[in-house]
Parts: sequence; structure tokens; C-alpha cells
Amino acid sequence: MPIVYKEIKLDHGYRMDLVVEEKVVIEIKTVEALNNVHSAQLLTYLKLGNYKLGLLLNFRVSVLKNGIKRIIN
Repeated sequence: MPIVYKEIKLDHGYRMDLVVEEKVVIEIKTVEALNNVHSAQLLTYLKLGNYKLGLLLNFRVSVLKNGIKRIIN
């Protein structure tokens, strides 16, 4: 996702892990525990891309359903 500020496109950008049907942003992690930094990262993607729903997936859990966090913009 490129960064655009006052109609100026900057060389840097954000790299989202997955975007499904241009509706849901999925951010994949493999960490001991999800924290506020991970949620803030996904929320930034949602706001910049004007997406409504994001899923934060942590694959370092014994049961995958325990590693899913839903974030709404």
C-alpha cells in the first residue's frame, strides 16, 4: 500500500500480508503473544486503505482459534 500525503506519493509504503476480496485485511504473526503494537499495525492498514475489517492471526498457539483477533475500523 503506497503512502500518499496531500496528493504526493512517497517512495515508502506498507506491506500488508493478505487482502481478501478488497474487504478484509489479514495480518499474519508467529509470536508468543499478540500485543498492542500488532493491533496498532493492523489498524493503521485499515485506516490508510479505508478497509472495515481486519484479522490478526497468530500461528504460535496450540489451537488456531485462540490466535485470532478481529479488529474493526
